[in-house]
Amino acid sequence: MPKKVLFVDFDGVLHPTHHGSALLSQLPLLEFAIESYDCALVISSSWRFHMEINDLKKHFSLPVRDKIVGMTGEAYIGAYARFHEINAYALQNSIVNWRALDDSYWEFPPGCSHLIRCNPNSGLTQRQIDVLTEWLGQD
Repeated sequence: MPKKVLFVDFDGVLHPTHHGSALLSQLPLLEFAIESYDCALVISSSWRFHMEINDLKKHFSLPVRDKIVGMTGEAYIGAYARFHEINAYALQNSIVNWRALDDSYWEFPPGCSHLIRCNPNSGLTQRQIDVLTEWLGQD
């Protein structure tokens, strides 16, 4: 597994959450940004509760699809749920260098350095891509 792992939410990240937004409209932006980097992707979206990993992978281009190594596990009930779900996966898989693309900032501890926060009204933008590629480009 690559040294860097990106945990990806869908709603509010890969598309805006407002009614009428095209599903996965921001996915090409993410794919273009990470295609040339050696990183792995893990699905942390709640979509994982409704779809199998192979069905989720079908939404991604072939080069990026091959980077998807898993999904986080069972839902955590309590404060900072998404952070705990991701952390459990990271601990289980010996992952220390990770980031999460997510719009649900309240599901992470305040000031969490692992979170790349998206605005749910716009989804992923160049601003988050810049932060992401800066991290991916570091040794």
